[in-house]
Parts: sequence; structure tokens; C-alpha cells
Amino acid sequence: MGFLNFLTSIICFFLLLFSFNLFFAKRGNPVLNYLLGVIFFSRFGQMLVLLLVNSKQQTYFPFFHQLFTPLYFAAPACFYLYVSHFINPDKKLPYKEWLHFIPAALAIIHVIPWPFAPVINWHDILKQITDNKQLFINERSGILPAYLYSVGRPALVLGYLAATWYRVLNSEVLKAKPKADTGKKWILLFVKAATFFQLVSFLPLLSTSQDRTYANSIFVIISCLVLIVIVVFILHQPDIFYRYLITPIDGIKVADKGQERVEDTTLNTGSTKKIILLPEQSAAYAAEMEALMAAKKLYLISDFQIVDLAAEMNISVHHCSFVINNVIDKNFRDWINGYRISYFSTQYPLHAHKMTIEAIAHESGFKSLATFYNAFKKETGLMPKAYFSQKKVS
Repeated sequence: MGFLNFLTSIICFFLLLFSFNLFFAKRGNPVLNYLLGVIFFSRFGQMLVLLLVNSKQQTYFPFFHQLFTPLYFAAPACFYLYVSHFINPDKKLPYKEWLHFIPAALAIIHVIPWPFAPVINWHDILKQITDNKQLFINERSGILPAYLYSVGRPALVLGYLAATWYRVLNSEVLKAKPKADTGKKWILLFVKAATFFQLVSFLPLLSTSQDRTYANSIFVIISCLVLIVIVVFILHQPDIFYRYLITPIDGIKVADKGQERVEDTTLNTGSTKKIILLPEQSAAYAAEMEALMAAKKLYLISDFQIVDLAAEMNISVHHCSFVINNVIDKNFRDWINGYRISYFSTQYPLHAHKMTIEAIAHESGFKSLATFYNAFKKETGLMPKAYFSQKKVS
């Protein structure tokens, strides 16, 4: 039991670290940061409650169980919404998607200690968690009927899990991305890992009452070990670790007039860092960038950012941005989208009879159809169908 508590404590630490980092991150997509933060914090709550149960800390157990219950009902929706918004990024959650959190709102009402609330038998709840883990509590734990928890929560887990996999398998974005794309590696790792842990929570149902305590301990140990392996794997994948967990990246902020501003992150002065590059060096970097795009077609990676380009060339982001802005005379986003539009223009006539515009746009590196249309109009002055119709006439 001591070893099990030690493993659980390690997992709690990492989950709390990642969740708080995401909640307070000032970079990246805030919707993705908050959704993933809620998922990690909910998982932290589960592990903390499990630690309290195994440590026989009955004094604190009721408080933390009630505190995290609404998050347990929010986490499945956050899982689905995170994957959906990762595939089609959005800076805020549409109003209709807040309906996904109705079960969490009901759970908040459920756990509030109302004066008329029935007496809760915490001893039986603790015993059920020990025997069946946290997903299958048949004892009443608030003002709403017991089946809200025992039936509602497993139904939410399975329903959103199925919806998420449906979203992933039918996503043109994931189908079109190159295998080396960091975004594709991360989202597939995330979905597979989450699926494993959600399905493992149902395994206690397969064991008999006689060997359930032993089986539950094995399940918990396996879950902890797998989670540690995943954390170690991510720690050895800097592109995933820094991009999505520690320092979420959502592109370079664009200043006025569409030009990218390079901030000096080493000083707290708020001033723009002065870039000093000889004209010959700037021209050489520009030529290297063009050659890199032609050879590796990095623009087909939808998550490709200026930091990735700088890493490919082994130069600083400041120098990279300076060359694009002042030598190539474009901002990074327009420059990359120019390559994508050029690629789309060569692929569309070849595949229009069997692929939609959206599919070819995704294959060309665009994350969303709206971004593609804006970039195409900016690059050519026309919308795609008008552009290709005019080209046929000429």
C-alpha cells in the first residue's frame, strides 16, 4: 500500500503542475489551455481522493470528494471539446457548446450542502470506492438521486469517448497531416492515453467480489505505471512537451500593419529587441528559407510555426522573423500561406473530381476552411471557384 500511495503522490504532483501551468499560461489558445487544464485537474482530483481513501484519511475525504465531483462531470465534455477545438481551432467557446456543461452544473447543485439535503453515509461511499473505484458509487452523495452518479457519470464517459473517436476518425485534418507533424503526434497520443484510462476505470466490473480488492490494486498500479511512462515519453519529446503542456504555442503575435513584432524575452523592459544582421547574412538566410520550403514542404504541416522554422535553420526566432519581415517582405503567416495556396492551386485541378475543397485545403496545410478562404482571397484576389473558372476561360 505504501508503494501504491507513493506512485499516486507522484502522479498527483505532475497533474497539478500541468493543470496550473495551463490555467495561468499567457501563450497559446486559451480555449485549449483551459479545457486541457480542467481535464488534468479533474484527474488530479481523482488521484487525490484515491490517495485519501488508501491512506484512511476519512476526515478530509468528504470535502475533496464533493469539491471535485462537478469536475468529474465536466471532464468528459472537456475531453471532446479539446479534441474538436484542436482540430478546428477557435479562440473562444461558442455559446451552444456551453450546453455540454449542464451535467457539471447539476453536479454543483448536487454537492452543495443544502439545509434540506439528506444525511450522507460517507462510510459506505468510502467502502464502495475501495471496492469499485470512483466511477460506480451507488450510495447517495447529495440532494439528487444516487443514479445521477452511478449511471450518469459512466454514461457521460462512454458517450463522449465515442463522440471523440468519431470526431478524430472523420477528421480530414488528421488524415491529411504528415506523420512527422507534432500536432498529429500529440492529439493521437492524448486520445489514446485518455481512452486507456477511461476504459480502465470500468475494469473493476469484470472482477468478482472475492478478488476485487486485489484486482483493484493491480489496476491502480498499472494505471500509475502507464501514466508515468507517458509522462517520461513526453519529457523526451520536447516538441510536444513545450508546445502543448509547458509553454503552449499558438503562433507569433502580430502587431499593427500585419508585421510580426519580436519581443525581447530576456528583459522586462517591454521594448522591442534590436536585430543586427549584415545584409549578406540576411540574404543568405532568406535563400535558405526558400530552399528549405521547396525541399521539405514544411508548409504542409498545419501546426508549423516560426519557432519550428528557426529550429530547422538553427538560428534564433528573432533573426528568423527579421529576415521574413524585412528581406522576404511578408509576415510569417502570409509567407507560409502563400506556399500553401500555391500547393493548393496545383493539387485542386488534379483532385477536384474526387476530393472536396476543404479536404484539399487541409492537405495543403490549412487548419480551417475560413482561414483557407481568407488566405486564398488575399493571395489571388478571388475565391477559389471564381479563380479556377477564370483560369479555364483564359
